[in-house]
Amino acid sequence: MSELMRIQRALARAGIASRRKAEELVAAGRVRINGETAKTGQSVDVEEDVITVDGKPLAAPAAYFWIVLNKPPGVLTTKARSPGRRTVFDMVPDRPGLIYVGRLDYMTEGLLLFTTDGEAAHKLTHPSTEVERTYVVTVRGDGPAAVRAARTGVELDDGWVKPLDIRARNVSRGLWELEITIAEGRTREVRRLCEALGLGVERLVRTRFGPVKLGDLPPGATRALTGRERDLIAAIVR
Repeated sequence: MSELMRIQRALARAGIASRRKAEELVAAGRVRINGETAKTGQSVDVEEDVITVDGKPLAAPAAYFWIVLNKPPGVLTTKARSPGRRTVFDMVPDRPGLIYVGRLDYMTEGLLLFTTDGEAAHKLTHPSTEVERTYVVTVRGDGPAAVRAARTGVELDDGWVKPLDIRARNVSRGLWELEITIAEGRTREVRRLCEALGLGVERLVRTRFGPVKLGDLPPGATRALTGRERDLIAAIVR
């Protein structure tokens, strides 16, 4: 299927230059589309249009890389090295331009997406896209009362939170498992919500991000996205 994109993005994907340098190439008149001088921001079909830089045909753009990690607890979601501490990048393939999509805090476990498509990552995590995330939280306290309160909305220091869905399952005396779905992704939102509801968090696992589910992926393991997951993500970020 053909894919329309900005000319500077097509150049960056083909490895010609960074997005900013690609814009400079276009502005300098060194890029042509079907024989015509390209304009910054012009849309191209990378499969149909003939694109040249300094007269040389543009190579086919590299396919974006996507991967899912089941992040264990006690692992940092950062590219910065921290002596004596593992990061999520110690657990995934070393790919140029690989970034995470929606961080998880140090003790939070579960689904963490990675991609080389920076534009898609930005759209998936931007509040306006409203991508749903589902978490399973093991808590101590009054689970049913917390569910009732959450369904009416809870005020945090950065605004109101009202889960799209929340339900509770009793695990043992005073211990509950909450399944919470939100679409905002604010910093430590689920932990802060539970604290505001008077619950003590024992464990927090993200089980879904948009169309991608954690399933039975073991802790510390990775997998590629399925074709359907890629198609659904593409539909979200278009």
